[in-house]
Amino acid sequence: MKVIPVVDVFGGIVVHAVRGRRREYQPLKSVLCASAEPVAVALALKAFGFNELYIADLDAITGGYPNFSLFRKVAAETGFEMMVDAGVTSLEAVHELLDSGVSKVIIGTETLAGTSFVAEAVESFRTEKIMVSLDLKGNRVLSRFKPNTPVEPMTLLRKFQDVGVSQIIVLDLAKVGSSEGVNKTFLNDVLEEIEAEVYIGGGVQNTKDLLELKDLGVFGVLVATALHTGKISPIELKQAGLL
Repeated sequence: MKVIPVVDVFGGIVVHAVRGRRREYQPLKSVLCASAEPVAVALALKAFGFNELYIADLDAITGGYPNFSLFRKVAAETGFEMMVDAGVTSLEAVHELLDSGVSKVIIGTETLAGTSFVAEAVESFRTEKIMVSLDLKGNRVLSRFKPNTPVEPMTLLRKFQDVGVSQIIVLDLAKVGSSEGVNKTFLNDVLEEIEAEVYIGGGVQNTKDLLELKDLGVFGVLVATALHTGKISPIELKQAGLL
């Protein structure tokens, strides 16, 4: 199982994301790095032995323009394989992200107006280049679908699977930064019904949590708060065979 550190970038700096309440996000304070500058944080994570990095470009997700120059700089200075959510809604944006050194482009349901774009992206680019993030707040799917369009999480995941998505992130924004633990009931349903590599994000507390998720069959776990507070240390990850 992969453990992938998360870097949430908002206003040009790395922030501490808590429960999706973005107006309240504060600059990152971390035991791993004294700076909140994105490349400095990425370099600190690289120094501890991580090889993959998840970047959430919150400025782009909330309606701005993707920070392509940042992605190029992180790629050039760290060598990270980056999976990036920059709120893409066009094939042109996917192409430009890949040209910016991004390894995998994340299409998040939060900025998705319909499932057809996912099908187009999978058809236009290799399936290993496209990830879909099921963005949740509790049991509610976050999306830009037409008003009154019923969106049930498992139904949506089945649609993504049917169009060839092979990598899925289940991200509960209500749990991000909370250290409350993962919704294992829903996760088990996903693992039983969906034939894809399943990543989980939001609520991971400690290394014990990670080992339990590994036993369940999770392919990857996104971690931020627990790393930056020291509740999960790179030394523990190495001892557990997770790094």
